Amino acid sequence: MIYRIISKALLNTPNLLYILRHSRKLTSKMAFQYPQAYRDEAVVDTYHGSKIPDPYSWLEDPDSEKTQAFVNAQNQLTLPFLEGCEVRDLFKERMTELYDYPKYSCPFKRGNRYFHFYNTGLQNQSVMYVQESLEAEPTVFLDPNTFSDDGTVALRGYAFSEDGEYLAYGTSASGSDWVEMRFLRVDGALPLEDHLERVKFSCMSWTHDGKGLFYNSYPDQEGKSDGTETSTNIHQKLYYHLLGTPQSEDILCAEFPDHPKWMSGAEVSDDGRYVLLSIREGCDPVNRLWYCDLQKSPEGITGLLPWVKLIDNFDAEYEYVTNEGTLFTFKTNLDAPRYRLININFDSPEQTNWKELVPQHDKDVIVFATCTYSSFLFVCFLHDVKNMLKMYRLSSGEELRTFPLDVGSIVGFTGRKIDSEIFYYFTSFLSPAIIYHCDLTKDPLQPRVFREVTVKGFNPSDYQTTQIFYPSKDGTQIPMFIVHKKGIKLDGSHPGFLYGYGGFNISITPSYSVSRLIFVRHLGGVLAVANIRGGGEYGETWHKAGMLANKQNCFTDFQCAAEYLIKEGYTSPSKLTINGGSNGGLLVAACVNQRPELFGCAVAQVGVMDMLKFHKFTIGHAWTTDFGCSENKQQFDWLIKYSPLHNIRVPEGSGVQYPAVLLLTGDHDDRVVPLHSLKYIATLQHIVGRNPKQTNPLFILVDTKSGHGAGKPTSKVIQEVADTYAFIARCLNISWVK
Repeated sequence: MIYRIISKALLNTPNLLYILRHSRKLTSKMAFQYPQAYRDEAVVDTYHGSKIPDPYSWLEDPDSEKTQAFVNAQNQLTLPFLEGCEVRDLFKERMTELYDYPKYSCPFKRGNRYFHFYNTGLQNQSVMYVQESLEAEPTVFLDPNTFSDDGTVALRGYAFSEDGEYLAYGTSASGSDWVEMRFLRVDGALPLEDHLERVKFSCMSWTHDGKGLFYNSYPDQEGKSDGTETSTNIHQKLYYHLLGTPQSEDILCAEFPDHPKWMSGAEVSDDGRYVLLSIREGCDPVNRLWYCDLQKSPEGITGLLPWVKLIDNFDAEYEYVTNEGTLFTFKTNLDAPRYRLININFDSPEQTNWKELVPQHDKDVIVFATCTYSSFLFVCFLHDVKNMLKMYRLSSGEELRTFPLDVGSIVGFTGRKIDSEIFYYFTSFLSPAIIYHCDLTKDPLQPRVFREVTVKGFNPSDYQTTQIFYPSKDGTQIPMFIVHKKGIKLDGSHPGFLYGYGGFNISITPSYSVSRLIFVRHLGGVLAVANIRGGGEYGETWHKAGMLANKQNCFTDFQCAAEYLIKEGYTSPSKLTINGGSNGGLLVAACVNQRPELFGCAVAQVGVMDMLKFHKFTIGHAWTTDFGCSENKQQFDWLIKYSPLHNIRVPEGSGVQYPAVLLLTGDHDDRVVPLHSLKYIATLQHIVGRNPKQTNPLFILVDTKSGHGAGKPTSKVIQEVADTYAFIARCLNISWVK
């Protein structure tokens, strides 16, 4: 069998001999004959006296012929399995049909023009349109679909100059985090010669004179930088680019040679006078805050700026909202894990002089705050994982009104201090988009529906969304949303799809997903989204309860979610799929290792699997704030207990096996590099796949010209979900319901 699944082209690769040689030894009792990888038993790393084998460390080199042969052999085992599922084509066809609905962003005003993004339905990338007024006919301004033939070059960030006459925008290829910046003159959409490279995790902030903007880049390094490398990203610097000059003449404004992991972002204040510099060391919601008064540099920006270090520690987070002269408003979690708004006067910046503007709420978390129409603050809250929008008076912090919303999420908001109107974008599990517009010059204020999107062929009234709270092992009440057809019997007969994330202070709020609704509609499924600890659903307290030494809480919460769904009759273990990506991929793999009997299927996307070495690759060092680092003895002891790569075991007990496993990753993922998934699947197939009782498949699919997820073209999105649900349907024996 192994000879049939490897293409003739691959047989020309000398390094395939090691795959073939080992594959001949496979026992006929195995359900699948995996392309066994060479194990280098000599590679053993020592951590604080503990010897940890790493026999697949050679998979850390993405360019080696051995690695490429391994990837190709795995893909050619997985793809025929997916192609053999009758649901695959049905799902892709239905996904293509239902995904073909118009997709809009909130309009926003720059200068005298309005802009918005629009996708007719199946375009690979959304297009930026311009119009002279809200009533005028929109015309195409910038079409990312022209950046490449296959849609794999995406728009990644943009910023208009204050007068709206120039646009800076970034492009990324194949899903990589590397960005190239280009510039346009807005009138006529005329491209300029300016071109910036080596840009990554960058700000884009124009000075108000329109002469240039601040951005971040990394120093040149040996080897390639196309998203397929694994070299670490350190020594990020802040530059100022003057329009019309080459990048080689850009002005270095901030660097941190003694702190190679520090990253910064510059933001020009609403009045154009100040540059605020936010410095972060990792992914924790904490930052240093420096500023520069540009009025005190009459000669302009000529070199390293004379930064005033307002906050020079990593004790809390400070996010700029607005300022009136020297009086600045910030959103902060200082002494407020659910956030509050404070005022700091730069003329008397001592902490004893700080004033609270909007206090922390008892339960609700402040998600964002923005100043519009000079004197109003719009503050978005999260209340039990549902968004609320309130309006305050900037001068006093007085609450003026609440804007009514259904159960769901605000995923877009536009309206700056100089604007007299706002737009906000609402979505939910059953509603793709309602965009509201509110003219702030009118009294009384009356938000109106500006656009509402419906999907043909899908009737939301046939389905219901319920939020429940279930107990975790330690008694903590965990929120979970459950979506299913109305009137189903809770008899355990339904396929379940349980999604989770649980990390980095990120809140998983209700969102519209065509693929998940197809699962509910045509595969008779029940969708569940568990808001486990580690996220930001209840502020920094919730985050800290699922990070570092408390990371196991995330896995336990997720497993308790599965137990709840089973106990209440929504599904059963043999019909339950768990899914997550990135940190959520870690979640899925850790739970599969710990409780394999609880799930029928597991799909882990771009997951962090090697918890002992993640910090050595690309931007992985930034995640040590959430995970810890194996170089620290105490933190190594946490990590080794749950690291997916290091906790794979043949399950004990008769009849217990691993669920069907599908790993998904992309060859240009330079966020969570593919080596995590490659090493995990090689180990899983070696330890578990050879066991005769393991009849469920253990597969990986590595996509090409694909990254961590951002900017993925529609065609690839549709194919990925068709593959995912085909795998689930075939493994769990789910039939298509018309």
